[in-house]
Amino acid sequence: MKTKLIIIIITFLFTIACNGGNEQKEKIMTKNITNFNTLDTAVFAAGCFWCVEAIFQNIKGVAKVESGYSGGETANPTYQQVCTGNTGHAEAARIYFDTNIVSFTELLEVFWGTHDPTTLNQQGADVGTQYRSAIFYINDSQKDIANAYKNKLNEEQAFGSAVLTEISPLKNFYIAEDYHQNYYNENSNQSYCSFVIKPKLDKLHKIFKEKLK
Repeated sequence: MKTKLIIIIITFLFTIACNGGNEQKEKIMTKNITNFNTLDTAVFAAGCFWCVEAIFQNIKGVAKVESGYSGGETANPTYQQVCTGNTGHAEAARIYFDTNIVSFTELLEVFWGTHDPTTLNQQGADVGTQYRSAIFYINDSQKDIANAYKNKLNEEQAFGSAVLTEISPLKNFYIAEDYHQNYYNENSNQSYCSFVIKPKLDKLHKIFKEKLK
């Protein structure tokens, strides 16, 4: 299934490149951000935001990642409120990335390749609507690319089961409490980091070695 998914990803990336648009920009594969005027944002949810943050902090072209809450109706929610599942928010990460180095499509490749998008409101032992798989798009370009990519994955049955990732417009993003920021780097010996986040990072390094800083 892994080989099939990689083939689908390569095919999709080639199609996007041939179709032109913003995704056609030449990638400058450098380790450091050189032009902050080219920064764009993406907001993804894929289970615990500690995991998503740790993954995208390692990707070339990503300047900053913030953990927060998105997709719900409660204004300025606390972590305790979101954990009840009653706010409608998902734990999410806001990713600032340099479009001269990495494209939104490539971020989606990492997003879908590092979590299970076929489970509804769940990633492993983390269960609830706050742990749903979601892409909160900020413009029509992100919307179209995300939907086309998801449709391709489902058409090719890349995961064996349907991809259930929610694709919705970004209505809000509330930055989480300070102790949630840069969590893995500051708490790598904590049990959740060792048993949940570390295996995801190991997978990232194995599959996406060429995209790492």
